[in-house]
Amino acid sequence: MVEFDPQKVLTLLQKCPEYRSTPLFEHRELTTLVGCDRLWVKDERNRMSVGSFKALGGAYAVYRLLQQGAGPTFCCASAGNHGLSVAAGARAFDAQAVVILSHTVPSTFEAKIRDLGAQVIRHGQTYEESMDFALTESAQHGWELVSDSSWDGYTETPHLVMEGYTVIAWELAQEFEKHSIWPTLIYLQAGVGGLAAALTSEIRRSWPQQPQIIVVEPEAAPCLGESVKQDRLITISGPSSVMGRLDCKEASLLAFEILRTQADGFVTVPDKLTQTVCGRLEKFDLHTTPSGAAGLTAAYRSWLPGEARVLTIVTEDSV
Repeated sequence: MVEFDPQKVLTLLQKCPEYRSTPLFEHRELTTLVGCDRLWVKDERNRMSVGSFKALGGAYAVYRLLQQGAGPTFCCASAGNHGLSVAAGARAFDAQAVVILSHTVPSTFEAKIRDLGAQVIRHGQTYEESMDFALTESAQHGWELVSDSSWDGYTETPHLVMEGYTVIAWELAQEFEKHSIWPTLIYLQAGVGGLAAALTSEIRRSWPQQPQIIVVEPEAAPCLGESVKQDRLITISGPSSVMGRLDCKEASLLAFEILRTQADGFVTVPDKLTQTVCGRLEKFDLHTTPSGAAGLTAAYRSWLPGEARVLTIVTEDSV
């Protein structure tokens, strides 16, 4: 059984002047739009100046790996946000970072990663191709690989990355417990599945009231849902999605093992609808990307019971 401890992460974060719980707010207009009783949004757009929930994962993994004697150079492949977190962690703890980006990752990510002092290498047209290159380069140069995905023989570092994300579930629990009301339904977007699995695991472990948890993927990249259907990890093929940070064709082994038994369902959302929802969110001053809005998109297109209390997460700032 995969186990995480958010208190280990909080011990580090409490020493960081940039750490604070991200906002959780109830949005009346969105509640009406979705058609449920209550709807909360956890807003990760300004998480520790990185701009997404991933600030909690890569940087924490770098810290823990340095404690274990790894480094001084850390390498990762990224669709953008994970690379920012690894770069931020390396800078904070006097290490170096090399981030591999595919040629389809927006240039804004490259600029932000370079601003954090990391080296950026462009390789491949997909995340999978940049990941393969990161593996090769790390082995050749003796760099420490910090992946947010996992596979047979490589789980310890991704476990650290995912453990960082569990802080979000801990923060949410503090808020819901304070007001003595809990969501009945949660939509969690997934790429390789690290965020969805980490939050699901911590919710199942520690929340006193258990919601239904639905994992949301792009129609072009349902790697988790299809793997669960076939009861084994599979690699899928398909077109690119505008949900760039979720456009992954192979799921993380750790995420698959958690979500296959602890999630209640898997749904997909189309590119066009997520773009439409992004446009509507801008009217509420919620500027994000299709990846960041995927959970809200799933809530928007679902037939929800009127008494449902729904939680979604806006996972990243607009890029």
